[in-house]
Amino acid sequence: MKMNHSSPTHSHQSAIDTLIGLSDLPLLSKALEEVFVGRACVVSAFGAESALVLDLVARVNRHTPILFIDTGKHFQETLDYRDLLIDRFRLTDVRSIGPATDRTIGDPTGDLHKSDADACCDIRKVRPLDQALSQFDCWVTGRKRFQGGSRAVLPTAEPDGPGRVKLNPLADWTPDQIDAYFDNYALPRHPLWLNGYRSIGCGPCTSTPKPGEDARAGRWAGMGKTECGIHRYGGQAA
Repeated sequence: MKMNHSSPTHSHQSAIDTLIGLSDLPLLSKALEEVFVGRACVVSAFGAESALVLDLVARVNRHTPILFIDTGKHFQETLDYRDLLIDRFRLTDVRSIGPATDRTIGDPTGDLHKSDADACCDIRKVRPLDQALSQFDCWVTGRKRFQGGSRAVLPTAEPDGPGRVKLNPLADWTPDQIDAYFDNYALPRHPLWLNGYRSIGCGPCTSTPKPGEDARAGRWAGMGKTECGIHRYGGQAA
């Protein structure tokens, strides 16, 4: 079922209906091998739990395009981890996308995150990803319900604007399931995981959560912000 971004809502709803009831590996197999052949990608930050979804994707098709948003603000450990996972899973099509030159002019000193984190995310993440996704009908994320907020009701498949579908194959996974998968398949952890980081984004806006806080509490701590803006639901970041 090939889809076009100008397709009416019922087109991507039909694809979602085909995938309903599936999650993790069965969902990815159906989507990548039948429903969206050659028209799907994975968006990965190569963060704390990225190895899991990348392992599942590689089991289905290691040639699936992987979009890595290179914000220019990542930890060096993240870049090293990216290279490690590319080799581990033998991924053949990892694409680095980032802000265009004219957009980085809006942050000439590289300090925009200190005064306007939303604008920084928009320049470095949202716009580059929107442009890169224009050639795909489906994209895969690693979001989970246990991460809380608007993610608490996350479906495994959802519409993402006219003519595109977003898949969340790990939506119903629990932290215990994730830990067990890492252990059972000896997946490498992000280097910063060992230092207490549980959700890892750009260096300036990522910290370790305090005891008792949820995993994403270390993202944009004290900024009144919980999402970068690449995921939107009902007009709000999700």
